[in-house]
Parts: sequence; structure tokens; C-alpha cells
Amino acid sequence: MAFKHITSRDNPVYKHLRKLADNARERKKSGLTLLEGVHLIEAYWQACGEPQLLIIPEGKSSAEASALMQQLVDVDTMMVPTLMFADLAPVASSSGIMAMVETPELAVPTAVDFALLVEEIQDPGNLGSILRTAAAAGVQVAYLSKGCTDAWSPKALRGGQGAQLILPVVEGVDAVEIARQFAGQTLALTMEGASLYAQNLSQPVMLAVGNEGAGLSPALQAAVSLLATIPMAHHDTLALESLNAAAATAIALFECRRQRTAACSA
Repeated sequence: MAFKHITSRDNPVYKHLRKLADNARERKKSGLTLLEGVHLIEAYWQACGEPQLLIIPEGKSSAEASALMQQLVDVDTMMVPTLMFADLAPVASSSGIMAMVETPELAVPTAVDFALLVEEIQDPGNLGSILRTAAAAGVQVAYLSKGCTDAWSPKALRGGQGAQLILPVVEGVDAVEIARQFAGQTLALTMEGASLYAQNLSQPVMLAVGNEGAGLSPALQAAVSLLATIPMAHHDTLALESLNAAAATAIALFECRRQRTAACSA
């Protein structure tokens, strides 16, 4: 293991780390990204192998971070001042360890009967939460439209808590074309349509999720086969927007999972 103590923001390695933290184009060009926190780094290690570089702040590390460093003794480590570390971390209350890793490429299953289609989600934490829910619900692949935020940004990775390491994510797709090509039912949540719980979701299904504010584009709404709504109390005064994209996605995906599990058990 090589250990370096860097104190200058002009250090070329640190400048590269800053680009990875801030720039999706740099992440795609280099095939690298940053992970923050013991949990994410451990998940990556188990799924993909050792990281390329560990980054720690000056001062005492947490017990969990120190234990992880002891396990990854062969990985190069760079120590930086606290403020420089904070510039890399996606959250203010970091656990005190980050890692530079190769962005994994997971193969999409040849036969997909449970999928997620995300159109123009802008908030990386929101996207990470959606992907985390999708992985937990058993979704086989997540398609992200051309206008979506980067699934491999540090904030999206933190929100996903390892989901991107086990759920194949295909970015930059034509959402309308993907919906039309899917060999099954395509479902979108809107303020219109019948109740989600009245639908038969036990067959091959793709859930389409729209932008936090604007929802699904008219073109994608026209391309899906079913529009449904989530029944809510006080429906006359509480619009569907009161459920954010991540919450609505979780409800719909786990209703799909419930019906699919029941169908398999029947």
C-alpha cells in the first residue's frame, strides 16, 4: 500500500478527484466514480473487488472506517485536510472515508419481466432512493432517460446505498422507444386512471416514473399501456404531487412484487 498526505488543492490526483465528484462527463470518460462511507465501500468490495484508492481526512477516523482500512491494507490511501475532504464528500456529515472505484457494468438479463423506466429525474438523492427501492423490490433492470441525473454521482450512489452495484442501470435511453419495445404491460402513475390496486400486475410489467415536478412527458404517457393512480385520503384536497417520485415508486413497485409473489405461490 502507498500512503500519501496531500495538502495542496493543486495536486493532480486531488484535482482529478474533484472532477469525479462534480462532473458526470469526467466520470463517464474515466470510468471511475467516488463512494462515500463504510457501507458503500464494503458493498463495492464484496460485489466488485477492491477500490483503486481510499481517501481519508486528517484527524481521527471512525472505528468503522479504521477497521475497513485494516481490511483493505493493500489499497493505496490518500490523506487530505478536513476541508479538502469535505469538498469531495456528498454530505456534510461524512463517515470519514471515501474511495475511488471503477464504475461497474452489470449485464442486463436476456429475459426481463419486471423493469423500471425513469424519465428525467433531476435530484441525485431522489434517483438513488428510487434505485434502492427497485433493487429491494426485485426489479431486473432500470432504464434512465437521456434527461436523468447521473446514476453514478456520489450523491446518487449514497442515496442508492449499493443498489447500483446489484441492479443493472442503463442510462441515456429513449424512454418512449423503451416503453414501446417492452414485451409486457407498461404502467404509469398519474392523477388519472383506475386505482393501482385494481390492476393485474402479476404479469410482465414495466413501471414508468416521471420528473419530480412535471411528471411523465405527454409522449411517454401516450406510449404506456396503462395509467393508474394511488388512492389517497382527502383526495379532493391532496393531489398526487404530495407523494414524491420516490414514495410513489415504492408503493407501485411493492404492489407489483406482492402480486407477482402471490401468483408464483398460487
